[in-house]
Amino acid sequence: MTKKIAVLHTSFVFLNTELVFQNLFKELLPGVEIIDFVDGTVLADVRKAGTVQSSHIRRMCHLAQAAQDAGADLIFSACSSLGPSMDVARKLVDIPVIKIDDPMTKKAVQLGSKIGLMATVPTTLPPTEDLLHFWAADAGKKVEVKQHLCQGAFDVLMSGNREGHDKMVLDGALLLAPQVDLIVLAQASMSRLAPMLMQETGKTVLSSPRLAVEYLSTLIEKM
Repeated sequence: MTKKIAVLHTSFVFLNTELVFQNLFKELLPGVEIIDFVDGTVLADVRKAGTVQSSHIRRMCHLAQAAQDAGADLIFSACSSLGPSMDVARKLVDIPVIKIDDPMTKKAVQLGSKIGLMATVPTTLPPTEDLLHFWAADAGKKVEVKQHLCQGAFDVLMSGNREGHDKMVLDGALLLAPQVDLIVLAQASMSRLAPMLMQETGKTVLSSPRLAVEYLSTLIEKM
């Protein structure tokens, strides 16, 4: 029987603008049925509020429950900012729930002690840093996390100006690189820039999509 993965989205960016996940699913999960569940405004509402609130958590939990009701074998949350809501969702469904940043943050802790964390949306930074410290504690290790927000870059990307967005991210990476061992890109929307940023900064640059989908592949194979 074909396995089903439900992907929870908090905007339409990965369906309309950045097709990184669609391409990775075709490459790494060719025999798996992907079901997309979208709350197209919840991320925008989190950004307006400045933090994840109980109403946002409820909305994400409703998506997770709908995914289970649709017959999904596994839930994949594609949003970093709403990652904390998945801790609640795990208590409400009977299928595995995977956060996009789990594999990336775990690997980052293995590779360095001074970790640069870049984002274009401010609400992404706290949950991703929390994950870095979680995996560090799990490994019995201390890490220092230095954040850098590329203020306004996400809005530039959503306006269709990829070039402007990319320059803002590169400028941020060049500022951050001399202070850290490696750089973590806190949002999947930045992931296509990782090879260029590695070349320009000389640092290892980790992004979440491929690492996450590779992890999903291993989980599906065990089911």
